[in-house]
Amino acid sequence: MASSIQFIPAEYSRTDQPESVAREMLRCASEDIDRLVDAGLPFDRREGVRHFDVNDLYTLGMYSNSTRTQPELAFRMLFRFAGRPVDDLLRDKAWEFRVQLECPECDEVAPWHFEAPDVVRFGGRLEGGAAPEPSAGSAAYAATVTTTGARTPLVSTELRRLTHEYLDAGYRWQMIPVAMQADYELVHGLGATSCIAASLLLAERFRTAGYKAEAKRGWFCGVLGGALDLPHACVEVEDDDGRLKTVDIAKAQLAARLSSDTGDFQELCLGSIYNKVIPSTASGNASFGHHACGSPLPAQVRADIRSAR
Repeated sequence: MASSIQFIPAEYSRTDQPESVAREMLRCASEDIDRLVDAGLPFDRREGVRHFDVNDLYTLGMYSNSTRTQPELAFRMLFRFAGRPVDDLLRDKAWEFRVQLECPECDEVAPWHFEAPDVVRFGGRLEGGAAPEPSAGSAAYAATVTTTGARTPLVSTELRRLTHEYLDAGYRWQMIPVAMQADYELVHGLGATSCIAASLLLAERFRTAGYKAEAKRGWFCGVLGGALDLPHACVEVEDDDGRLKTVDIAKAQLAARLSSDTGDFQELCLGSIYNKVIPSTASGNASFGHHACGSPLPAQVRADIRSAR
């Protein structure tokens, strides 16, 4: 298993998870970790304890075929909806959207810039959502976001050809740090893919074919109760009928990987919108937030998105 996975390169790797976390995530013993290390799993040893990159651990778990690792269980739960009738994804859906912004090593009051939810142009609604006030260290954003869905499949034969060409290329979906995902040529050169990297590359191919296209970031909702910031991206492209379409290439790929009965959902991902995604104003390789204090460290943005009752 480990020999077939491209681990996170050193320049993007953060080996900060101790071996106890690795054993828990992978539901394995120390001798199993030994075998993974012998097969190439990168680690650092600090105070006598091996530490690993959480992205490598997630990817190993997803492809372990053990059916019991934390990543396998999480992704199976995540995609339960994809095998159900898609009509439920087309109705209005309200979300309580909360974001905490943190600026490490900051003690200066300065303005915040937050790439807010951008749902109105897709038929959604936004209640609240005042921009964060200038502050030091941290800030918050809160809104009730209503998303909706609509069947608007791609009509361009060229856009569909390019999309299926990507899906058929055999790239392995992996958990990859956001900074590395922006380096989409590196990611695909390793034979891997992820939502941001895939969207950046596909948008480039659409533009090369003469279409107006841009990768855009957002949030995938309803994940493990909501308290999980799951980076997401898709491609917005102007189709031959003049309408703006959304190609959620990574979700189509993951649905095909994780379940055999997700054909309707996979087709929905090729041009349509659905209510489990909140688009933002951020481009595909941009950060969700910025603090103008001058700190050398990037602002951290943590979303908590829960179904509104």
